[in-house]
Amino acid sequence: MLKLIKDALIYTPDFIGQKDILICGDKIAKIEKNIPLPPKNFYEVEVIDAANQIVVPGFIDLHVHLTGGGGEGGYTTRTPEIQLSQITTFGVTTVVGLLGTDGTTRSLSSLLAKARALEEEGINALIWTGCYQFPTRTITDNSRNDIVLIDKVIGVGEIAVSDHRGSKPLTHDLERLALDCRVAGLLSNKCGILHIHLGDDKEGIYPLLKIIKENPLLAQNLLPTHINRNMPLLFQGVKYLKSGGYLDLTSGISQTEFDPVPVDASYALKYLIDRGCSIDNITISSDSNGSMPIFDENGKLKSISVGSIESNLSEFRKMVQIYNIPIEKALRPLTKNPAYILKLTNLGTIETSKQADLLIMNKDLTIDYVLCKGKTLVQHGNAVRFGTFEKLM
Repeated sequence: MLKLIKDALIYTPDFIGQKDILICGDKIAKIEKNIPLPPKNFYEVEVIDAANQIVVPGFIDLHVHLTGGGGEGGYTTRTPEIQLSQITTFGVTTVVGLLGTDGTTRSLSSLLAKARALEEEGINALIWTGCYQFPTRTITDNSRNDIVLIDKVIGVGEIAVSDHRGSKPLTHDLERLALDCRVAGLLSNKCGILHIHLGDDKEGIYPLLKIIKENPLLAQNLLPTHINRNMPLLFQGVKYLKSGGYLDLTSGISQTEFDPVPVDASYALKYLIDRGCSIDNITISSDSNGSMPIFDENGKLKSISVGSIESNLSEFRKMVQIYNIPIEKALRPLTKNPAYILKLTNLGTIETSKQADLLIMNKDLTIDYVLCKGKTLVQHGNAVRFGTFEKLM
């Protein structure tokens, strides 16, 4: 079946005006004004009237605990695995799964199987190999082989740095692992990124700054996350970005009355933009289904909660509606930037011949339709579905 989206305000993420989008199979076939219907009986066409609505690329979430995570408060605090409906409801059409603190009772084999299941259900799913610990867990005998030989593995992560739950890897250990990722990426035409979890310890991001200062090429193979966990770390992030590095903000980290230390991702993005950082080097992910523990100054667990993939959408709205970041800019860390950094060349933008992963949104940035690979996964019904071409005639 063909799909024809009519009269939408299109953000690719750049705004290109009010146009129609013709979808053929899983690809975008044409983007033009007033695309005519094909001749009668030539094709069956589903037509969606998106007048007064906007169409944007599907969100890419590069940090999701697909099989659950956590456990820092014991077995009862292990978090549940994520379900397809949770992912698609909030506009995410691509996920990258990973392990976290627990590389013992959570396995990479299960993570890989979950990614394959989500792919069969209709979305794009990839994984990072490894976990917090160093040397880290792998599926084959080493990380390089995992990236080269397993189709869904795009890099290593999340390795914990500056965190009491990690293994305190030395800087040269991280550099060697990043070099392994780089070579594996070259051999397999993947991003070959080392995805780094940043904790609360004072050393912060400085080990990674040292690496990219001594070996600038590795700036494109390192992606530290949770940079908005506190203000000092975000301040360090300005220097890291201006040194050519990539940074990932966590939408699931937010300031509350019980924990005033974190910085909301929406504010963090504005903070970085206002300080002259390139938005092209910034991504946003949710940390969904991971545990969100709060420890006191003695390392004792005070409380624990579970991350939600909904945070991407809520922080996107706050960027636009509270911090007045233009939609074009607010979309980039959730769409075009992760696609570019992760080398997902068929995703992240609305262009002819690219995969049809699209969100139809209302002016208040609520989601009406979610399409992935050209198929409708979520439909709330505010857009008018005219039906098929046969019925129209």
